[in-house]
Amino acid sequence: MRLAELSERSGVPTATIKYYLREQLLPPGRRVSATQAEYDEEHLRRLRLVRALIQVGRIPVAVARDVLAAVADDSLDHHMRLGAAVWSIPHGPEPDEKDPATDRARRTADALLERLDWGFGRQTGADSPAYRMLVAGIATMSRLGYPCDVEQLLPYARSAAELGVIDLDLVERYEDEEEQVEAAVALTVLYEPVLLSLRRLAQAEESHRRFG
Repeated sequence: MRLAELSERSGVPTATIKYYLREQLLPPGRRVSATQAEYDEEHLRRLRLVRALIQVGRIPVAVARDVLAAVADDSLDHHMRLGAAVWSIPHGPEPDEKDPATDRARRTADALLERLDWGFGRQTGADSPAYRMLVAGIATMSRLGYPCDVEQLLPYARSAAELGVIDLDLVERYEDEEEQVEAAVALTVLYEPVLLSLRRLAQAEESHRRFG
């Protein structure tokens, strides 16, 4: 397809597509003349991912470029490629190593992973941005006096385990490995606001049931 058709099918203005091409967020099209190029379904799929990262996830262009580089890195096995791509997505705040609550939070996080028998999480530990975000979150709750010991976190973690299965089931619906990696990134970005909204709606329903 030509650029105009790519724009029409994706809903992205041609000027924006040209910007993504200049910033190397999209691979170049196949040249058919000095001034024209052709694009295919791979460009359309990648454009959807770029929109998910930048427009929905509000990820800076430079960071999006790093995420896409991880998506394209076929030197890793499939598990590590999925992980590298998702790890490249911006996470939450980093733990404050000067805060005494951080050491306690790290012990709580480690004990939680052990109770769940999440061996890969224990193995990667502080290398994982999700682990570091968990430690920072537990430290904040502890510092402010809110409940955050292992027993209180276990129900949340078990619910997250079920969501992990659902997520990977969705990813496996895509045919080839690169599509699966792209889907893992896009679905992580796109589903997080959905999950947050569903949690708040569920809280409202339960509050109405109890107190309404």
